Amino acid sequence: MSYPSPLWQPGPGEPARIADAPVSATAAPVPPRPRRSGAILWVVAALLVPVLALLVLYFLRFLGPAASIVGMILAVVPFVIVWFAVRLIDRWEPEPRRLLVFAVAWGAIASVAIALGVDALLSFLTGGLGDAFSSVVQAPIVEEIAKGLGLLLLYAGARRYLDGPVDGIVYGALIGAGFAFTENIQYFAVSFIEGGTVQVVSVFFLRAVLSPFAHVMFTSLTGFAFGLAARRALRTGPAMRYALPGLVGAMLLHALWNGSATFFNFFEVYATLQVPLFVLFILGILALRREEARLTRARLGEYAAAGWFTPQEVDMLATGPGRRSSVAWARSLPGDRSAVMKTFIRDATALAAARQRALSGRDATAPAQERELLQRTAAARAALLAR
Repeated sequence: MSYPSPLWQPGPGEPARIADAPVSATAAPVPPRPRRSGAILWVVAALLVPVLALLVLYFLRFLGPAASIVGMILAVVPFVIVWFAVRLIDRWEPEPRRLLVFAVAWGAIASVAIALGVDALLSFLTGGLGDAFSSVVQAPIVEEIAKGLGLLLLYAGARRYLDGPVDGIVYGALIGAGFAFTENIQYFAVSFIEGGTVQVVSVFFLRAVLSPFAHVMFTSLTGFAFGLAARRALRTGPAMRYALPGLVGAMLLHALWNGSATFFNFFEVYATLQVPLFVLFILGILALRREEARLTRARLGEYAAAGWFTPQEVDMLATGPGRRSSVAWARSLPGDRSAVMKTFIRDATALAAARQRALSGRDATAPAQERELLQRTAAARAALLAR
């Protein structure tokens, strides 16, 4: 069996039979959505609370309340930009909000705490290795490992929600965004203390305007690698064969970025190297989104063959313009049924992802999810077409 690209499928498998659609789908019950994720994530989330308290005390003690507040307010701006950009990437098959929040929290709290702790330990043991070494070697290695641990936890505790590279990029990007948020608080606060408004404006321009996506790009490489491992239905141990090269790539990109400011003219390197890299990053995401659309069309086409969807519905669900036009049509129906249409689109996309997981054999709960989502989509269609 051949596939359009190596990213599209984990490999050929025995196709599972899809039950024929019932004669009347309107009577199908709609069970509540399951809210399952690994217990390890809940434990880690609870442990982040005292770590957050320690970080707050650290900032208040060494930076002071006024500078910390200024830094936090300014740091919100690039974070909001990144948040909405990542959510646009995530629109095709949205990830659970609680996991997105966990990713941000890991980046903003745990990753920063780990990096600060390792830096302090290394300074104590070595007496400091110099600013250049710290910026170009130490920081990329320590910080990317700290952020990568969050992706490892998500992979181990919530692998069923990672359906491919795009999902990995989303989680990696949000971990990077969280890390950059806390790091920016410190940068903006220190610049406010040392140089007042003029220096704050300069640093804000460099970090919030020119490079709000720097950490996002770094950690997205690790996330992309974990997403590839998830697409191939690998357990956590074997997945490290993919994750480690992705992590090394993140470190190298991070080191290149920091080195451009340390050894070269930052603006020249930014224009000639960093901007093209960012453009390639965007083009890569667009290509991966197209793969997601192909996957949705292929899997839903199998349900259409069994009578659960019409070919026209598959065409609508597998394209962005089709989805937008369907929502506009539902809005024109009596009572404005656009919310129902959005639910129909979301559940149908999740259904395609669940079948993909079932085919790959990496999620034992996928068949149960499939049955539930078939019921939900049938009920949503009935609500849309009700007179």
